[in-house]
Amino acid sequence: MTKPVNPANLTRTFEMRFTSTPRGARLARRLAAVRLDGWGIPYDTGPHDAIVLIVGELTANAVQHGHVPGRDFHLRLHAVPDGRTVRVEVTDTRAERHPRRPATPEGATDAEETGRGLLLVSHLATRWDWHPRLDGRGKTVWAEYTQHPLLQLL
Repeated sequence: MTKPVNPANLTRTFEMRFTSTPRGARLARRLAAVRLDGWGIPYDTGPHDAIVLIVGELTANAVQHGHVPGRDFHLRLHAVPDGRTVRVEVTDTRAERHPRRPATPEGATDAEETGRGLLLVSHLATRWDWHPRLDGRGKTVWAEYTQHPLLQLL
């Protein structure tokens, strides 16, 4: 007799390759939003919006700074069984350009819209970093978002 599977104990993973273009980054962000909603992290909630923003920033960086002509980027979302932590990984094929820890640029104004992606990620994510790609040239930039248990009640 087989034991019934408790859906709360299942890990949730979504992986897909996208063209290294702004359109590919937008599609990755939209598909991540749909997947998160399907996993029980609903639209228009703080966790959903934060994770989608992290996906958007990391995929935009892969397109802008990690683009190699003819090569795609890879998105991986992984939610742990309790649903509180979601890990976002974006892998590109450009090995020589590594992300740096962000600082607010001197003289930056609120009107500037570039150069702040990793600063946003560092504020939204519980932690983030990067490592060399394990299966070839390039790197993986990852971020983890952990929802505080009391916020789940809201």
